[in-house]
Amino acid sequence: MMDDKIAENFLRLVSDTRKNGVPEMHFRLWRRSPDSVREKYLAAFRADPEAMAWYEAGYIGEDPDFDALLELPPESLGYQYARHIIDNGLNKTIASDYRRAHARMDVEGKLQGMPDEVKYATLRGFQIHDIFHILTGDLTDARGEMALQAFTLAQRRLPYASIWMATLTTQMTFENPNMTELVMDAISDGWRRGRPAGYLNNERWEERLAEPVEDLRREFGVTTAALN
Repeated sequence: MMDDKIAENFLRLVSDTRKNGVPEMHFRLWRRSPDSVREKYLAAFRADPEAMAWYEAGYIGEDPDFDALLELPPESLGYQYARHIIDNGLNKTIASDYRRAHARMDVEGKLQGMPDEVKYATLRGFQIHDIFHILTGDLTDARGEMALQAFTLAQRRLPYASIWMATLTTQMTFENPNMTELVMDAISDGWRRGRPAGYLNNERWEERLAEPVEDLRREFGVTTAALN
């Protein structure tokens, strides 16, 4: 049974996703969920030898040199990533910023209950999220973010993306039925593309920024967004 505090927090998230974000709900889930739920997530992660090898290696990306990225060919992952970050006004130093924030939250006890494997996967997930936008072709608009979260969930069973899905489907059911087509088209598209694609999480993308995006998509069997 869901913890009353988690249910209360989830309803606040549904009511105001800007004020009560998914990351905080994610932290609370690990702190307050029953051991049986946490163990299921952890068992699924540990059952994947590649994921465990990646966790044990502990690779963490560094902030890229954006001037250097903009000198790469336009078809490269690095150039398109740089343009994506700059054109959308996003954080150029998310790799180092989130690493420091993650370490601070750990010291403060906000990551209580979160296994070390999941701490690592969460940190790395924030670092490569915008690289996934390029590889999948999902834009940074509402539909693109929904589709990318569904793609991510299709590749790895951890609750961060699931919280996104639960929030969206609750909002469309209880608050705004007019969201239904947008939400379900985006979720089904991202999920459908994520399932057969090669696993994107266990890769040193920061070392492959000079490679053409289309070559990387072919290598990993990634098909781009059906709708934008």
